Amino acid sequence: MAPNLPGLARGKVTLGWYRHFKGQRYKVIGVAKHSETLEELVVYKDEKSLWVRPKKMFEGKVVVNGKKVPRFKFLGAEP
Repeated sequence: MAPNLPGLARGKVTLGWYRHFKGQRYKVIGVAKHSETLEELVVYKDEKSLWVRPKKMFEGKVVVNGKKVPRFKFLGAEP
């Protein structure tokens, strides 16, 4: 089950803008499935590239300065 974070309610990733813990902004455009494993992958983009990341990793937390923070923080539907 997804962490109780805005944009990640009930295991669903909300489409829209997110900030990566390192500061870059990305737009989530969908959730896809891996063709062989059926693992859910979050599809997102920045100004130059299209990216995918396992949904569990996208929803996860990382340690920054000794504190757990979301890897991606939901910013909203518009920039």
